[in-house]
Amino acid sequence: MGNHKFNQNKDCEYFPCHKGIDEKDFNCLFCYCPLYTLGKECKGNFKIHHDIKDCSNCLIVHNGEKAHEYVISKWNQIDNLCKKNL
Repeated sequence: MGNHKFNQNKDCEYFPCHKGIDEKDFNCLFCYCPLYTLGKECKGNFKIHHDIKDCSNCLIVHNGEKAHEYVISKWNQIDNLCKKNL
């Protein structure tokens, strides 16, 4: 795997922080999800509790190199949101 697309921190006290991905494929690159700000448009497995987005059941940014590809595919939306809020 290209090291710019995959990073793993097995020393993290929460590793792996989500269940459902084989530990060898667990990608920590997007530990703080850049898709969070997209709300429902992120297309991840999240729930809304008291107006707070709960992503604890989402694996989309942790699934190997696929995580990097997916985030990059959403980058224009993230960039446009940032520009809109400047």
